[in-house]
Amino acid sequence: MSEFDFYEELKASLEDAIAYKQGDHSRCRVLLPEVPVPDYKAADIVRARKGLNLSQRSLANLIGVSPRTVEAWETGKNKPAAPTRCLLYLLETDHSLVERLTFR
Repeated sequence: MSEFDFYEELKASLEDAIAYKQGDHSRCRVLLPEVPVPDYKAADIVRARKGLNLSQRSLANLIGVSPRTVEAWETGKNKPAAPTRCLLYLLETDHSLVERLTFR
């Protein structure tokens, strides 16, 4: 890469940064840090559900699974898949999501 190419790339990057700051997000991409999601064990799911003040049926309806699935998680028979663990984590960290998902 020549000095001129380097200059042009740097100039374009700065122009993109200025555009982003001014609200134009079309010319950039945002990289989000990876957030480790807890590995929910049976007791963790019971704790999360009770912390949200939900029955097994209510939790099942909220996240789109059957009540038997929640029961299987809570007895340790099955483990929730990664997307479900993410959803449980979000619900646990922001209880207002329960209201926003149930009272439309």
